[in-house]
Amino acid sequence: MELLEKASAVYKENFSNHAWFGKCIFLSWYCTIGDCTFCYRSTIKENVTPETARRSFPSILIEALFCKAFNWRLEFITGGYGILPFEETKKICKVISEIMGEKIWLNLGVLSKKQLEELKPYVKGIVASIETINPELHKKVCPSKPIAPYEHMFSYADGFEKSITFIVGLGETIADFELLQKFIEKHNINRITFYALKPVRGTEYEHTTGPKSEYYAEWIARTRIAFPKLEIMAGITPRRAEDVEIILRAGANAVTKFSATKLFNSERAHLFEAKAKSAGREFLSSLTKMPDIDWDGWIDSLDIDEVTKKDTKILIQHYLHRMNKPKSLEPIHLVLD
Repeated sequence: MELLEKASAVYKENFSNHAWFGKCIFLSWYCTIGDCTFCYRSTIKENVTPETARRSFPSILIEALFCKAFNWRLEFITGGYGILPFEETKKICKVISEIMGEKIWLNLGVLSKKQLEELKPYVKGIVASIETINPELHKKVCPSKPIAPYEHMFSYADGFEKSITFIVGLGETIADFELLQKFIEKHNINRITFYALKPVRGTEYEHTTGPKSEYYAEWIARTRIAFPKLEIMAGITPRRAEDVEIILRAGANAVTKFSATKLFNSERAHLFEAKAKSAGREFLSSLTKMPDIDWDGWIDSLDIDEVTKKDTKILIQHYLHRMNKPKSLEPIHLVLD
């Protein structure tokens, strides 16, 4: 409690009392690496291809429209290594940046200096998915995704903000925080996203429980105290909606990873918003109220071809129907992450 109180005081000295929901937009469920021992992609790699595992362009656009409409801040675009040709990635970044009215963050592995230069009109920040900072643990957890290439990318990412992702519960200890602190200082990191490990069926972590809430919050709190002005995002699954309060009190700016469209206006979504309020924050996003928007008119205004506009208009109705459908008060163990 003393640590949380200190972290909360540091947060209040440097930020407003606002909090928001951060949405990641996935482009694909494929990854050419596919051997990180905690990751869902490692369990499906042999059964999918870059073509069969990719999202449709209309579905990607719809999630960007929802980010803008519900005031979900786009955390980043992501989706694994080697999923799309670069020109297509650039096109997606351009359209999403136009929808959001600002440059966006990108988390698609190590990009070359030339690629970064071409993305600069649409992308403001790049993300390194380092996952864990302990070098021996990292070799076991991400055997084919070393940290060094990300560090090299940071060295030539002039003009871009920099972020990293970190998963709590992979086998690290709080003693590893010193390594994380040194990494953030070395590379002048602007943002970090923490995730609490979600055990995935078929991985080495299948029979684990994930980190306790207090341990997860301790990583966030120590980071807030060490870096008062760093933007900190913290991920939760629907099962951990109760944790919204403790991670905000630990000094997180916002919460991410929650299944916002699938569980829109659900019991879990209302709990999420209530816990943000009980943490003393004004929650700027909405997970429970549908705005009055002319979706078709908005889609017509986008700089995309007519076929894509037509497909997007059709698909968005399926999304809206599911989001507006009354949600039963299911026991939490029945709610899918």
